Amino acid sequence: MELSAEASSGSWIEALPKTDLHVHLDGSLRPETLLELAQQQGVVLGDAAAPVRTLADLERVLAPGRVCESLVDYLRAFDFTLRVLQQPEALARVAYELAEDTWREGGIYLEVRFAPFLHTQAELSEDAVVEAVLAGLARAELDFAPLRARLIICGLRHLDPEVTLRMVRLALRYREAGVVAIDLAGPEAGFGPELHHEALALARTERLAITLHAGEAAGPTSIRAALAEGASRLGHGCRLREDEALLAEVVAAKIPLECCLLSNVQTRAVTALADHPILDYQRQGVVVTLNTDNRFVTKTTLTAELERLVGTLRPSFEEITTLLRAGLQAAFLSDIHQRAELEAVFESRVHLARNLYEAQLRA
Repeated sequence: MELSAEASSGSWIEALPKTDLHVHLDGSLRPETLLELAQQQGVVLGDAAAPVRTLADLERVLAPGRVCESLVDYLRAFDFTLRVLQQPEALARVAYELAEDTWREGGIYLEVRFAPFLHTQAELSEDAVVEAVLAGLARAELDFAPLRARLIICGLRHLDPEVTLRMVRLALRYREAGVVAIDLAGPEAGFGPELHHEALALARTERLAITLHAGEAAGPTSIRAALAEGASRLGHGCRLREDEALLAEVVAAKIPLECCLLSNVQTRAVTALADHPILDYQRQGVVVTLNTDNRFVTKTTLTAELERLVGTLRPSFEEITTLLRAGLQAAFLSDIHQRAELEAVFESRVHLARNLYEAQLRA
């Protein structure tokens, strides 16, 4: 079923069941919340001579959604967000609001990732940071059924590998409370995951899932290194197409890619949305999923990602549902009963979305 221009947006997209497997907590605050937390905490955002106090100020200084000069330029916005995320109440609130926003867009499953050690500037312990975020997600699950939300803990490639080892141990302490995986974020070039081999080996030994950023700012070499270190999912993977043999290996191993369309354009990982390989990958047998990455920094939502996908790359309805279904299948959700419940919700909502889409075509 090809998607016509007349039915390329609207209620059927909103009705589709969605997942978000790759979204950073500190890049996904509501802009209004960022400003409110700064005011409450007495935090001055921006330069003292030209403080950021309004949404217009934020737009002027950070221009969320703009195409950046590089990944490093893209990460500049986190200097703002991290300053207000050093208190447990703020962390819990932002986690809750992210889950609520996901649910309001038809999201049924969410995996939030962040680096707890970046939130200890006010002398919170790393355990307290994780507990605050988990509390926010747990409250959201109660309020926004059938949404399920889990947590991924990140290390950073360019920091001391001991930090990553500490993050793996932290994740293991909270795996029964909702932590499902470990990740490595940060600059790829020059900071391969092999530098963090001890930490990742511990994760493998303890059967903690590993998803690593790879193939975004660096090429296929970074993807090979991630797979060698035990990654069972790949964050981004845009540059997989540069190595046909590697692409075939990823297909054979059924390694999912966590694709983030608008973010990949913003960081120049792809030249333009029309050049994004997400559908080419899917048509070649790669398991691909659709995610937001950083809602605030990229100025996006799950619905916006789907609307851009439909409007630019023109997938069929079946290709869209395959993409969305892969998000649920690739989830690090171990509870078989919860997974079965979400699968039933997924199929019911796909049926509804199909009916809405076909009704739009007939109108």
